[in-house]
Amino acid sequence: MSALYLTEDDVAWLLDVPIAIDIVEQAFREWQAGRAQNQPRRRVATPGAMLHTMSAAAEFAGYLGFKAYLTTRLHARFHVMLYEQDSGAPAALIEANLLGQIRTGAATGVATRMMARPEASVVGCFGTGFQAKAQLQAVCAVRKIEAIEVYSRNEERRTRFAAQMTELCNVPVKPMNNPDEVAAEKDLVITATTSKTPVFDGRVLDEGTHLNVIGSNFLTKAEVDLTTIRRADHIVCDSIAACQVEAGDFVPALESGDLEWSRVRELADVLAGLETGRANPEDITLFKSVGLALEDVAVAVHVYQRAKAEGIGQPLPF
Repeated sequence: MSALYLTEDDVAWLLDVPIAIDIVEQAFREWQAGRAQNQPRRRVATPGAMLHTMSAAAEFAGYLGFKAYLTTRLHARFHVMLYEQDSGAPAALIEANLLGQIRTGAATGVATRMMARPEASVVGCFGTGFQAKAQLQAVCAVRKIEAIEVYSRNEERRTRFAAQMTELCNVPVKPMNNPDEVAAEKDLVITATTSKTPVFDGRVLDEGTHLNVIGSNFLTKAEVDLTTIRRADHIVCDSIAACQVEAGDFVPALESGDLEWSRVRELADVLAGLETGRANPEDITLFKSVGLALEDVAVAVHVYQRAKAEGIGQPLPF
């Protein structure tokens, strides 16, 4: 049987955020149980382009795969390739921009479900791009959200984004001019930006806040400041190995001695009950996500299997 080629439109038809949250949670549980492997991202570059590659083995699902994407100043193109574990045959090549957006949101959904206070209802969101969209959909899927405030530097974009997300999430979303106000008096704070420097002052965070910090996967970028890291009672990563080479948010605290890797826990261990994501209602908790190939592969398997069942996709000549 030929491998399938699936487009962004196909992915949009076959996948949504609530389904992806359950898939990603299962993948983390299987990883902790030893039935999956993840290889952190690697990069090579020329003066005008950068190639990013990352791979994973999902023994529990019967597939292995990789994601590769090329970024330039003008474009970014993402693909996931799946292989059958038993036969070694290629199964699918999937356009993966939307897939990556949704799986990143799904990881936030899993972390929020495990780490945020059950009554969390008010959200502050930094960023108005495609990642921020899935982030808000994810937290709305796992908590009863009643109000959202959003900030980005571009007033027109944040106003437009607020209107779009009000309709999509069925929650009032208010565009804000002051970033510190977006972080203050919130149950949940999301950072989903391309900023190289912290987007708010950590002193304004309330006790009990849960943060999902997802925008940076370069050591030279940090969305949260040293104060935020100092104040966090529990810090959980999608992968410590990946964060050690990509989480720029931690670099100042590591260099100052305010953070040691021994303090950081992994989401898979929190899910397994081996570590704690929140001990007390007043704790400040932080989930740092850099994005994992295991998430891509697990979600891609679902997309591929649904595509086969529904007769969607184009056959490839191999």
